[in-house]
Amino acid sequence: MRSVPGRCAPPLSQGGRGGAALLLAAFLLAGCGREAPAPGPQFSERPALSQAEKVYVLGVHPLHNPQMLFDHFQPLVKYLNRRLMGMEIRLEASRDYPSYDEKLLSRHFDLAMPNPYEAVEAERHGYRFFARWNNDADFRGLCLVRKDSGIRRVADLKGGKVAYPAPSALAATMMPQWYLKQHGLETGRDVSSRYVGSHESAILNVLQGSTALGCTWPPPWRIFQKKHPTEAAQLAPLFQTETLPSVAVMARADVPAPLVEQLRGLLLHLHENEEGRNIVATIGIPGFIPADHTTYQPVSEFIARFTEQMRAPRAEQ
Repeated sequence: MRSVPGRCAPPLSQGGRGGAALLLAAFLLAGCGREAPAPGPQFSERPALSQAEKVYVLGVHPLHNPQMLFDHFQPLVKYLNRRLMGMEIRLEASRDYPSYDEKLLSRHFDLAMPNPYEAVEAERHGYRFFARWNNDADFRGLCLVRKDSGIRRVADLKGGKVAYPAPSALAATMMPQWYLKQHGLETGRDVSSRYVGSHESAILNVLQGSTALGCTWPPPWRIFQKKHPTEAAQLAPLFQTETLPSVAVMARADVPAPLVEQLRGLLLHLHENEEGRNIVATIGIPGFIPADHTTYQPVSEFIARFTEQMRAPRAEQ
């Protein structure tokens, strides 16, 4: 099935099986269409940059729609900018995985928080690891069904459709597709794939009954449960995959080493004060920990197996 990276679920009806408030449609549509602009003017809490200082662009992989991504990560950027010397960070969102991947691999970002697969690719394009999210237990596929669907085991999915964010989403696409294969279902033969552009859309597709299964990973699911408890109560996990090392924090090789070390120190100690703990709680992680090339060797090995036995990670189906 051909991938449609930017496709979103149709608006939920207001009655029957897909019954939900209009806010769900707005929640989804915020991630659709054109690149979203930064929300409003951002007022710095530190003096203006001197001519010797530089703005460094940070790209976070699109685990949320652009507005939600700003809501979750702009507090971190403000915190860092009050403390950094010689640099200022500007957060940039991307409308979907393909647009983010294009920016990353063209070296548009100075700093990046890519998913582990994107991180392995980025290292080949001149980025270096210096930290990662401290939530490896969360970096797994989480796949949902409607409680009233009658689906109780993986074999019950045969002949059905599965919603994923994007072909290159590691936890929410590749790892679930590998899991299905290991449990006897071949993607493209026994189940068909629908790439819907975001984690929220994958959840909404299964909620509406548009697909039999919707795949995401734990942080977006927890956010959905918190914001939309009535709708979330209609869904239940069918399976979870094994884990891999979580989201990386990387710098392009030409970012000066002293600046990277300054940023690394701030991130690694972020959870040690109350403001920092609130910031990482907003992101949905306990904090940041060190990382280097060897940290992501298990990811490279998984990608090699997946590519050999299934498909190229960015291949459309």
